[in-house]
Amino acid sequence: MTHLADIVDTAVSAGSFKTLVAAVTAAGLVDTLKGAGPFTVFAPTDEAFAKLPAGTVDSLLKDIPKLKKILTYHVVSGKVMAADAAKLKSAKTVEGSEIKIDASNGVKINDSTVTTADVAADNGVIHIIDSVLLPA
Repeated sequence: MTHLADIVDTAVSAGSFKTLVAAVTAAGLVDTLKGAGPFTVFAPTDEAFAKLPAGTVDSLLKDIPKLKKILTYHVVSGKVMAADAAKLKSAKTVEGSEIKIDASNGVKINDSTVTTADVAADNGVIHIIDSVLLPA
């Protein structure tokens, strides 16, 4: 049986998730996301984080409770592949609130577009999104 990298290592090796990995590390969520899972992670790219207002990432890195809330809002328990997600209207996040799923034209999570779906990891799946999801 071939072992894939876990969600964190997969994000690190992709190279376009430096901000996400730094945030996950700062929030103390690395061990969780390296855990058994399975997890579905909607992963914003570095470009997605760059769309946030200037200074947002730095201030989040200093506000760990808020950072944790935002990061866990990007995670759904279980392995939800794109074909399954497309059948849903919403999903409950690890943070506790719901994200909206709209598959009428591509797949959107809230106002973010899934740019690459079904990136396999050995403890779940990553769907790459083009903007950061912010809980209400």
